[in-house]
Formats: sequence, C-alpha cells, structure tokens
Amino acid sequence: MPVFESKVDTNSPQFQQNREGMLKHIADWRAVEAKGRAEEESKRERFHKRKQLLPRERVHLMLDRGSPWLELSTLCGYKMHDDKDGSLAGGNNIIGIGYVSGVRCIISASNSAIKGGTMTPWGVQKGLRIQEIALQQKLPIVAMIESGGANLLYQAEVFIPGGKTFANQCRLSAAGIPQITIVHGSSTAGGAYMPGLSDFVVMIRKRAKVFLAGPPLLKAATGEVANDEDLGGAEMHSQIAGTSEFLAENDADGIRIARDIMKNLNWNASRPKLDLLPVRAPNYDIDEICGVFPADYRKPVDCREVIARLADGSEFLEFKSEYDQQTICGRAVIHGHQIGIISNNGPITTKGATKAGQFIQQCCQSNIPIVYLMNTTGYMVGTESEQGGIVKHGSKMIQAVANATVPQITIVMGGSFGAGNYGMCGRGFGPHFIFAWPNSRTSVMGGEQAAGVMEIITRQKWEAEGKVMSETDEKMLAALRNQVVTQFDKESHSFAATARLFDDGLIDPRDTRKVLGLCLSVCREAKSRQTFPNSFGVARL
Repeated sequence: MPVFESKVDTNSPQFQQNREGMLKHIADWRAVEAKGRAEEESKRERFHKRKQLLPRERVHLMLDRGSPWLELSTLCGYKMHDDKDGSLAGGNNIIGIGYVSGVRCIISASNSAIKGGTMTPWGVQKGLRIQEIALQQKLPIVAMIESGGANLLYQAEVFIPGGKTFANQCRLSAAGIPQITIVHGSSTAGGAYMPGLSDFVVMIRKRAKVFLAGPPLLKAATGEVANDEDLGGAEMHSQIAGTSEFLAENDADGIRIARDIMKNLNWNASRPKLDLLPVRAPNYDIDEICGVFPADYRKPVDCREVIARLADGSEFLEFKSEYDQQTICGRAVIHGHQIGIISNNGPITTKGATKAGQFIQQCCQSNIPIVYLMNTTGYMVGTESEQGGIVKHGSKMIQAVANATVPQITIVMGGSFGAGNYGMCGRGFGPHFIFAWPNSRTSVMGGEQAAGVMEIITRQKWEAEGKVMSETDEKMLAALRNQVVTQFDKESHSFAATARLFDDGLIDPRDTRKVLGLCLSVCREAKSRQTFPNSFGVARL
C-alpha cells in the first residue's frame, strides 16, 4: 500500500500550540479521575482494618501481571446525581477488559469504597453496556461484588433498568458466556440475584451477606428474628442453601479461586486461530498526534496525518481520493488487522456521503472491520447541497452504517455534531466500541450556531408582530445568546458526553493505536469463536 508522507513540521509554533492544548485537555481529564482515586484511597485504612482489599486492589490482583487492561467509562455519571465535583464519578463500579489466567474477559468490581458501592442510575446503565459488550464479543465475566444495593434516593431510575441486568445474566449464561462472581461483602435484596444468576459463585467467609431481606426487614415483615450469618452468610450458602460453589477465607483467597475457575473453563481451547499480517510500527511517533490534532475542534486538520500515526507502516490506500476531499476513506492495517477507515476533513458533502456509503458496502463484501475517526460539523447545508440531494444521499450513508455486517469501531477525535454523529457511527448506531478524546465535543450543533438560530427566530417573531426592537430588547437577546452558548458549551463537553455513556470512555489520543488494536482483536475473535449455548442458562437445581 502507499505510504503517507507527513507534511507536519513538528518544530512549528502551531504544532507546539496544538500539543500544549491537547495535553491540557488530557490533564483536566486525569485530574477528575484522580479525585475518584483519592476518594477510594481515603478508605484504605478502613478496608485493611477489616482485613479486606480495596476494590481497585481486588481488580489488580485478579488481572494477569503485566497484561493489558482497558478500563471503561471512568467518568460515568460525572457531576450527576450525588456527584458534585467528579470525585464520585464512575458509577460506583470499576469495569474493563483484561486477562485472567490467560483468558480475555470482562472484569467488574463494585466500588464499595465510594458510597458503599450502591448502584446509581448511570452505574446501572454502565453495567448494562458491559453486558452488551460481553454478549456481542463473547467475553466471560468476572464480577467482584460488595454493594449496598440500589441507591434508594434514585430508586425510580434504578429499579426497572436494574431488572434488565438480571435478564441479561440469564441470556449470557444461555448463550454460553460464563459468569464468575465473588461476593466480598453485602449483596442483598435484588442484588442477591447477581450471584444467584451467575454460573460460578465464590463467597468470602464471615464477610459475604446474600439474602432477599436482611434481619431488620425480616423482623418488620414477619416478626422473625435472625442474624446475618444464619440468614445469608457465606457458610450457610456454601453448606446449606447451595447458592455458593466455593468458600474462601478472605479477598485474596476468593480471587485465587476465581482465577482457578477461569483457568479450568477450557475457554482458550476453542479460541479460533486468526492469521494476522505482521505488525509494523507507524513511520511517525504516536506521541505526535497531540501536536498534529488541534485542541480546538473548530480548527481544520488533515485526518490523514492522524492515520499516518496509527496505521502499520503509515500505509494508507485511499479510496476515490479525487472525488471528494472532505470525507476520507481508505484501507489500512492496525496491529496486523486489515481495516477500512472513514474520517473527516470537514462537513460531509453529497459526494462524501455517496463515497462513504459505497466504501462501507465494499468493506462488508470483504469482511473488513471499519474504523470511524470522527471530526465533523455534520452534513453540508445550503441551497446547493439541498438541491444536490444531501438528504437523499446522506440517508444512503446512514443506511449503510446502520446495516453494516462487519465490526464498527468509532473514535470521536474532535467535533461530533448533528447528523454527522449518525453518519460516522455514533452511539445511537451501535458501534462495537466507541471512545472519545478529552478535547472532543458532541452536540446537535455548535453553541454559536444554536444561539444564532434562536436569535433569528426571536427577531422574526417580533417583526411579524410589528414590534420595534428597543435597547432593552437587544440586551435581552444578547444575554439569551450568551446563555445558549454557555449551555451548549457545557453540555457538549467531552466530560458531559462520557458521563451519559455517549462513548465507552475517554482515551488519551496517544493510546488510540493500542486501544484500536485490542478492540479489533476482541471483535475478530468474537466473530469466529464458537460457544455452546443452552436453553435457559446454568441453574442451581
């Protein structure tokens, strides 16, 4: 394939300005994550005094040493519900893709160091998204539970979606996707079904508490008096009720047992053999992405410069390069995986839409995954575009995206506005994975455009009523304009988008190649892996 020759001067003032701006966005994001880590660390002494590991310590002990770990949605629920400053962001759970006893799987841990691991509305949605990934990508799940259950202040937002998590557990088991659960502490009421619906359960002696109704509720409801251990302790469930298959002495012992279970699932025995091309590094340092891409989404950039720092050997076979310069399509290889790439050098024009739609169909014909590198203001507007059929041709592109038969992975690099979000496989179109850079913006349109639209509509309304604009009216319109711009700026920010799970998490632009390599490997294996479904899942009889 042709090798792309970069035209970027890495010593230029513009490069340095871009780099400093991007690093500032990254630092702001990491600072919010650090608040959450600090909140967790503040509970270290309390946990260790109880001879327990912190939730993040449990995750680290579960993972194979030195293996890749991709944590997802670290800012889930940012500044929503109880979170005032980002220190409670994350949905009260730690979830990601990693390796346990050589098996690539989903690892999930209740973050009981924050609000007792209670389930927040967005934390439930994060859990549902992870189950969706596990089912689609055929990944086993290891869950480490210690939770106070649903946050009762938000029960109206948690109750029904929470029920879907249990339905998903049943479907995962029936689909042949194993679920291993360690109960490190409380898992009561509806949470009792989490271990009950798992395929393998490990409970920690003297710590696990699993019951539908705890002692206070039991006494209030029936008058019966019982203690925690008799009602739902680890020994009772292991020796009498049969809910638990394994009894562990402490957190570390429970993790050891779970790793042994994973090792003996025979999961890798049926792993498909996937022939990859030799992996080659790009010709340009991945670190240069921070200087290549402007931190301000409004500034233009040639997306080929990004591709040259992601693709093996910086090779890129561009498709219809002379037909349209705004939408860039072509073939490349990342970490040995052949892919199609669609990216933006501006708004999506009529020609760009038809080109992308054709390219998507070709990728499906060749069984080639598609990577969308999104940075667009949306579809081109104006009389010329409308008469040229932008709605018709844009619809064709959207149809191709919605019905593509190959894995689709999206990286939101900069702007993600209007229907451009749809045409570039935004969250609503079900990409297999979608990540965003911390400088990105996602909205129906830019704040300035929204403010301009509202001002024009207001002026037209007043003119139709015969109203003469006063100085006070002009000041009111200016204030309204500023309010709209401020609101859109806040709501389109990458932190606000990732808080609402518009993506699967923010990533450092310099990690994009590694993240894509891992996700492409996951998708490729899932497509070829054989599982062994049954009718109802594994049940305790």
